[in-house]
Amino acid sequence: MPKNYRKTIEYLYEQLPVFHRIGAAAYKPDIGNITALCNLLGQPHKKLTSIHIAGTNGKGSVSHMLASILQSAGYKTGLHTSPHLKDYRERFRINGKMISKSEVVRFINTWKNDFSAIKPSFFEISVALAFDYFAKKQVDIAIIETGMGGRLDSTNIITPVASVITNIGWDHMTFLGDTLEKIAAEKAGIIKPGIPVIIGETKTETKKVFLEKAYSGKSPVYFATESFRVEKAGKKAITGSYYNVFQGDDLIYENLFCPLGGDYQIQNILTVIQSVEVIKNKGYSIREEHIRQGLADVVRLTGLKGRWQILSRKPLTIADVGHNKNGFEFILKQISSTPHQHLHFVIGMVNDKEIDSVLGMLPKQAVYYFCKPNIPRGLDADILREKALVAGLKGQTYLSVSEAYAAAREKALINDLIFIGGSTFVVAEVV
Repeated sequence: MPKNYRKTIEYLYEQLPVFHRIGAAAYKPDIGNITALCNLLGQPHKKLTSIHIAGTNGKGSVSHMLASILQSAGYKTGLHTSPHLKDYRERFRINGKMISKSEVVRFINTWKNDFSAIKPSFFEISVALAFDYFAKKQVDIAIIETGMGGRLDSTNIITPVASVITNIGWDHMTFLGDTLEKIAAEKAGIIKPGIPVIIGETKTETKKVFLEKAYSGKSPVYFATESFRVEKAGKKAITGSYYNVFQGDDLIYENLFCPLGGDYQIQNILTVIQSVEVIKNKGYSIREEHIRQGLADVVRLTGLKGRWQILSRKPLTIADVGHNKNGFEFILKQISSTPHQHLHFVIGMVNDKEIDSVLGMLPKQAVYYFCKPNIPRGLDADILREKALVAGLKGQTYLSVSEAYAAAREKALINDLIFIGGSTFVVAEVV
């Protein structure tokens, strides 16, 4: 039985199937285990007031922004996200503060023997810990981010005050389906009867899926793009951007500042503004100053990293966790609009992604530094380079992410741009 934090983490990683490390073998497409775990723990999820967030991209940013706004409004706010970048405890925060090591150890020590009969995954135990911790600490509201999909996700035993689906794109097709409609149907599984749902990005292929699911359960449905419009304001910032928010033709929020770089945050802020309006209708007191402070201080208040994060300025070095086709569409557009002389691209991927389609999008004039993230699921750097060569990309392989990053820094000139990405787990090794 684990007696300290290090041994507890070893138990979690070594004894349990961990999706983000080994992939498909750890994926359990049902909610039987989480139901059994929560029954064991006294059903802590039923003691929580929560907001449930799913989506292909943006759910991490949206989760952190909403948590920051609610925290700024004075609510004791739990935040459960995944995966973590550096520390397992990043997954469990209350008002931005990570769970203590002793709390993690206590939870595992208390229940480990019972877990052996249930045989849960790493993610299932993590979700159960989040519910238990937030319930014990009596948070006012918990922001709960799905892991993958929605319908069969372990988080999907909660009944939230609102459900949020940020967008639908191509990711995890092996598990969620090979069309946008099928992927949307899985994400739509978080919509609960009578509970309002916010759809961040409207697509013709998926709108009908959400409407049918919402109408079947008499759930109010809000399409953010039909209610609000967000535009970048002219005001400049060294990091981050200012935004104007319109409702119809009316400017309702002027010069909202958000430190998270990346033009893709326009869509996320749109989703957040619509979500805040729905939450206010549920009785939460959120004023304009809370929205302003929550967005402006999201990094400080929640610890969010890896979203167009500037690591250095000479040369400009940026890391971003975007890793699928939709994510890279935004990233590449942002790179093209960022002044630079030459592009150095440190890239590593995991072995179950749609690798070829992503590589086919990448700029051929860049210099590539191929590496493998330090997890079993990481794609071998030589295999990645071979696939990249087929796509017309050129570069060298390196033994680790840190070596690839060091090589890029050595070769880059002061006016060049170094970008680091391809996987959350690559970014985790540099931020």
